[in-house]
Amino acid sequence: MCIEGPQFSSLAESHWYRSMGAGVIGMTNMPEAKLAREAQIAYTTLSMVTDFDCWHPREAHVNTSMALANLLQNAGRAQQVVAEAIRLLGAEQPASEARSALQNALVTQPDVMTPEVYARLAALLS
Repeated sequence: MCIEGPQFSSLAESHWYRSMGAGVIGMTNMPEAKLAREAQIAYTTLSMVTDFDCWHPREAHVNTSMALANLLQNAGRAQQVVAEAIRLLGAEQPASEARSALQNALVTQPDVMTPEVYARLAALLS
């Protein structure tokens, strides 16, 4: 579930999200993923959990200091994961449909665009 943040869910919201099958609530990611796709950028995310939402009967309700402490702890872990991913991928560029996402998504194909329109979109089209 992607919600606008920063915010904490109310108990009713938390139960509603779970009733829809959401197991993770994030405040980013979806907008960035869609924009990356439109820009034909192969994109992946790394999600790091900061807290249980308020629904959990045995976990403390989240507060700002708890979320920030976990966020800072996760930052170090994330750096380690990214460094290892870069090491494993190296110069390899795995195949990705993202690199040709605009091929069938543009209403006006590049070969019939005016030079001004093509110039404006050149960063995405080349």
